[in-house]
Amino acid sequence: MQATPVQATPTETLWHTLPADEVATRLTTSPASGLAPGEAARRLVEHGRNELPGAPRRSLLSILVAQLANVMTALLLAAAVVAVLMGETGDAATIAVILVLNTVLGFTQEHRAERALERLRDMSGPRARVRREGRPETVPIEELVPGDVVLLEPGAIVPADLRLVEAPQLRLDESALTGESEAVLKATDPTDDVAVADRTGMAFRGTVVATGRGTGIVTATGADTEVGRIATLLARGVRPATPLQRRLDVLGRKLALAGAVTCVLVLIMGLARGEPWNAMLLTALSLAVAAIPEALPAVVTIALALGARRMARRHALVRRLTAAETLGSVNAICTDKTGTLTENRMQMDAWWTPDGGTTPSEELVRAVALCNDATTGAHGASDGDPTEVALAAAAAERGARRHELEAVLPRIGEVPFSAARARMTTLHADGDQLLVVTKGAPERVLPLCTRFAAWGQAGALDNAAASREMERLAGLGRRVLAVAQRHVPRPASGAVGEDVEHELTLVGLVALRDPPRPEVREALATCRSAGIPVVMVTGDHPRTAEAIAADLDLLRAEDRILTGAELSALDETALDRVLPSLRVLARCAPAEKLRLVEALQRQGGIVAMTGDGVNDAPALKRADVGVAMGRAGTDVARETADLVLMDDNFATIVAAVREGRRIYDNVRRFVRYILAGNLGELLTMLLAPLVGLPLPLLPIHVLWVNLVTDGLPALALAFERAEPDVMTRPPRPATEHLFARGLWQHVLWVGALIGALTLGTAAWSRARGDANWRTMAFTVLAFAQMWHALAIRSERTSLLRQGLTSNPPLLGAVLLTLGLQVAVVYLPPLQRVLKTTPLAPAQFALCIAVSGLVLVAVEIEKWLRRAPALPAAPAMPVRDG
Repeated sequence: MQATPVQATPTETLWHTLPADEVATRLTTSPASGLAPGEAARRLVEHGRNELPGAPRRSLLSILVAQLANVMTALLLAAAVVAVLMGETGDAATIAVILVLNTVLGFTQEHRAERALERLRDMSGPRARVRREGRPETVPIEELVPGDVVLLEPGAIVPADLRLVEAPQLRLDESALTGESEAVLKATDPTDDVAVADRTGMAFRGTVVATGRGTGIVTATGADTEVGRIATLLARGVRPATPLQRRLDVLGRKLALAGAVTCVLVLIMGLARGEPWNAMLLTALSLAVAAIPEALPAVVTIALALGARRMARRHALVRRLTAAETLGSVNAICTDKTGTLTENRMQMDAWWTPDGGTTPSEELVRAVALCNDATTGAHGASDGDPTEVALAAAAAERGARRHELEAVLPRIGEVPFSAARARMTTLHADGDQLLVVTKGAPERVLPLCTRFAAWGQAGALDNAAASREMERLAGLGRRVLAVAQRHVPRPASGAVGEDVEHELTLVGLVALRDPPRPEVREALATCRSAGIPVVMVTGDHPRTAEAIAADLDLLRAEDRILTGAELSALDETALDRVLPSLRVLARCAPAEKLRLVEALQRQGGIVAMTGDGVNDAPALKRADVGVAMGRAGTDVARETADLVLMDDNFATIVAAVREGRRIYDNVRRFVRYILAGNLGELLTMLLAPLVGLPLPLLPIHVLWVNLVTDGLPALALAFERAEPDVMTRPPRPATEHLFARGLWQHVLWVGALIGALTLGTAAWSRARGDANWRTMAFTVLAFAQMWHALAIRSERTSLLRQGLTSNPPLLGAVLLTLGLQVAVVYLPPLQRVLKTTPLAPAQFALCIAVSGLVLVAVEIEKWLRRAPALPAAPAMPVRDG
């Protein structure tokens, strides 16, 4: 029966029941060449993007509605209603304007944060390897279309539903789809119309390549995939808040409760003094607006999103905002060597044959070319794992090219590399025999060898000589691989496994060199000064790892090196004794990585762990910050990780830790600023009746201060640069409260100072008979908060040393706020709205001088902090919400 091409609704076909060649015919594609780029683009328009149904991205309207549906808006509306009932239509109009401005400001903040998160999501999208016009390419998985030919390798996440056309030793972890815990061995034969779990000729989106390699034709994308059908049934999710956001949310509710109590007290005391009830009610509502620090969680989102964008510019892609927060408290880093501490630019450094020669034999060169998974890219260059590429290039220099050799010795099978085996084997048809070629870690290959071959010689293997040479090369910091082979009778069934990896003939050792990254030494020194120990975790031989660690100045005389086996043999007590001095973990398996992370966390560590393989996923998930490699990493590692290094560079981790510390410091600055200002306002209104003063601020003044001085300057603090000592101070403890290190004391005394200066100005000017005493108090309060915003840019460094221009957004916000305050004092239209009167030059100068005492006082506090004898401030006696 003639197959007819299908261009639409490809999911209506039961692809698993059809032979692979018929699937290719129906989808008008070829497993050998794939689609042409133009055809792929046309099908993308026809079938849509390969995206799963999920939570809709927030629209502008939904962001606007969220601004209106909050407590702040309700209080402002209530205040406007009270003003109307009092006949104060001017106040009501002003409150309405403040409501609009507050909504616009909140909308702008949320929209900016959403845009930042959208850009991060777009950058973090996974990619797939496809074959188009016969060449391997990497494309975003959203651009896959039916008929695309996808290449699968260990650790890859299957990007769409595929009909397999090649599946040597391919096993998929389908637990996410079927619940089956065991990896499923795949094949290319069609099956009957059976359940999803039994469709061995298919690979389904979201499943993971556990072992082996494969090639498949895309049969379904997006919502038409098996997992896509499930996704359409799921409830739409909501992005969870970060731990710091949750803590600040609880804090905000507690502060709102305290503010509400204060407002009630002000209302009661005002009524007791004979103040009109309606005026006092409006005052109480205005204070409630000022007391509620509802911007706290939103500002954390903005600070984290902005920090994540800055990290992305440094090639560190934050996949979860919690990582941006946690990075600031990392106190241990466990890092891979290859590609992270080194350039991942492997170069052939030495050959060794069992007769002691350093010139490779023809058999060794041929074996290196055959037992290799490097592929030929679009421009004829080798592509793939750097070790494989280096070996392929070295063999090609000596005339051995894999594609030419496989024309005579075709590969008919393989036993793929795994971390547990630390070796790989390829199987090649050689007449009526099978050529078995194995390469891998010498300690995993040499025990399988019984003979040697070099330049036509053959004889009993001298394992001691090979081991000595391996130790010598490893001691020079080289990565050493052993290469062996044998011929066996070709089995009739074609099924061959690890049973062929014995009685091998050693054909030689190869040594490769991976130069250290030039910037890593400085990054490691920065970690040392920041109190962050670094452990190099590698699969290399201990001598190789030791030489590279010493070259990077990571290893000191008192430091320890362990192998994974030695670590596994230690009990918890012994391991806890070794950990403080452990700097290198060599010959490390994934399970030993996981144990290292757990041991560090048991000692109070906040651990960042790097990884790139599918077996690294448990350690990445267990670490406080999982870090995956963007270039060399597998899909599983990237999807599990919190942070993806787009340049696979250790120095990028250090830069991300620095940014994490900066984010946390800026959140503390914001909290310090907002709470001290709010406390100053509340104390001014609460204490005035107790000292015999009328209310020094009108409700419209309180609302103005809350909108203007608590708005733009507070947000601009998120742009503050990192302090000079950000990477020379020790990491903050994991249990440290946000209010630790003197923050709560600062809020109390600065809030009290702002309140005292405002009340003192009001009392002094009123006693002198100044009619504009309220305007003076209003101006002192506004100016005091501006001085405070400038002063708290650092906890220790003087403003004179920082300068005013190092944070342009903050300087602009302060100048704008000061300008607006001057306008409401001197412009008649604004005077009528905010009930102010113009100040004489001497009065205005006095307001500047009095409010400036806040700057002086905070500078004195910073000077005391810089004094070496100053004891550490006690922790705040509150529980972390």
